[in-house]
Amino acid sequence: MQQNIILGSTSPFRKELLQRLSIPFTTDAPDIDETPLKNESPEDYVKRLSLEKAQAVAKKHPHAYIIGSDQCSVLKGKIRGKPNNHDNAVKQLQESSAQRVSFLTGLCLLNSKTNEFQLDMIPFHVDFRKLTDKEIEAYLRAEEPYFCAGSFKSEGLGISLFERLQGDDPTALIGLPLIRLSAMLREQNILIPA
Repeated sequence: MQQNIILGSTSPFRKELLQRLSIPFTTDAPDIDETPLKNESPEDYVKRLSLEKAQAVAKKHPHAYIIGSDQCSVLKGKIRGKPNNHDNAVKQLQESSAQRVSFLTGLCLLNSKTNEFQLDMIPFHVDFRKLTDKEIEAYLRAEEPYFCAGSFKSEGLGISLFERLQGDDPTALIGLPLIRLSAMLREQNILIPA
């Protein structure tokens, strides 16, 4: 029996990642407020948004499996979002220079028919090398990662900014942890073609 799977995201990066699993799916925009709550930890923040995104999409699709995901970068305990423009990206990369930045990705798989869901947070850590202002400027002009958490694309030239990566699932860094998602889908008896 064909399962109705919906990715609750407008992110082209998440869509591209999910296509790797060779399962049919559609996308729908969750359209929620992504403002962190007062005193909310980064871990709780990405898990809450992942669930809220899935729940928002589930309202429009009562008989589907909804995938919700959200990511933030964390430097010295502070949540950092997408830069959205060049000046903010310069500032983020200057702050990240010679630092360890954690990328936390929340993931939710919600069965909209039963309202049951699986929810998790997958961490990934990036040690940035010392970056010069000239390197930052050249990188941003080449790749324009203004809608990426942390102001880089690890699947592109952004890899040149790092000394070391640490984590269990490299797709978590891009924004959709496929290893954990595959396990969640198997829990729902949704098989991924081999």
